[in-house]
Amino acid sequence: MKVVLLADVKGHGKKGDLVEASDGYARNYLLPRGLAKEATKGIINELKGKSDAAAYHREQERKAALEAKAALESGKVVLTARAGEGGKLFGKITSQDVAQAIKMQLHHVVDKKKIVLPDGIKAIGDKTVEVKLYPEISAKVTVTVTPE
Repeated sequence: MKVVLLADVKGHGKKGDLVEASDGYARNYLLPRGLAKEATKGIINELKGKSDAAAYHREQERKAALEAKAALESGKVVLTARAGEGGKLFGKITSQDVAQAIKMQLHHVVDKKKIVLPDGIKAIGDKTVEVKLYPEISAKVTVTVTPE
């Protein structure tokens, strides 16, 4: 019997999957517990429509990420900070600072958690910072730190 799972079932599949289960298992376990519902033509079409819509939205997000990557890589972010002798900063520039600078200078909103900057920027000069926009799509942004 073909059923659509309404919850994750160990050994059979995840929520939303169309699976083949034995008649007894489906009638005596899955259906009474609300873990699945019988797959009719209407339900199969609805499931196919949802998966097509999800694929379309993923593709749109991917295209938007590629456009944002092009815009971010073509620009340059300039930050100013107080520095001591030898170009060492008092404190450091964090991913929060870089995210705000990208928003103000390049007009793109980037979440600070998407910026890969483990130790921050602690010296004056240019640094390339990676911004993760989408799985497998990341942009390299050049951040220039100048002294006040």
